[in-house]
Amino acid sequence: MGLLENLRQGNLTGILETIIAVAIALTVHEYAHAKVADWAGDPTPRSQGRVTLNPLAHYDPLGTTLFLLLGFGWGKPVPVNPLKFRRPRRDDVLVSAAGAGANLLTAVLFGLLLRFRVVPAPYQELVFFIVALNVVLALFNLIPLYPLDGSHILVGLFPYRQAHKINLFYQRWGMLPLLFLFLALSFLPLLQVPLGFIMQLIIGGGMRG
Repeated sequence: MGLLENLRQGNLTGILETIIAVAIALTVHEYAHAKVADWAGDPTPRSQGRVTLNPLAHYDPLGTTLFLLLGFGWGKPVPVNPLKFRRPRRDDVLVSAAGAGANLLTAVLFGLLLRFRVVPAPYQELVFFIVALNVVLALFNLIPLYPLDGSHILVGLFPYRQAHKINLFYQRWGMLPLLFLFLALSFLPLLQVPLGFIMQLIIGGGMRG
């Protein structure tokens, strides 16, 4: 639920939970991209001040604001120069996968707090929201549609000839397939099955009634 809905309901707790969960999910995602790119030999993210866990460094005026208000959006994209990577194709895949990997790791770490019932009852809803949002962000970004991280991963995993054909598809259609996906997600719970499965794996029955 975004800030607008919480504001409409006068739900101060929901407002704070949304801000905290979004800040954590987007920050670890973008930080992971920047950190792995830095490790791979590209100084661009560090020169732009992106190798940091400071949420303000990853705040995108449009994307993050939309995420806070409406529940969907993006963090400030991390600038990278693949030509600086030591092994460009491999490192581009690693950098692209790092964001989703960081979100899944974050979900597991917070989920373990619920699984082992160490979270006081008043904070369980917040922790559950953090887990769910990180899982959703990871799953969504792994979808192989431009400009999501999954598109870079898909190109990097295929041989050059097939990768070139995939790139041509992305260049031809751009974000149109992603827009169709957004429409589909509005009517079909496409992420609910994998989301529910992963959430069950992570937290089990760790929520108190």
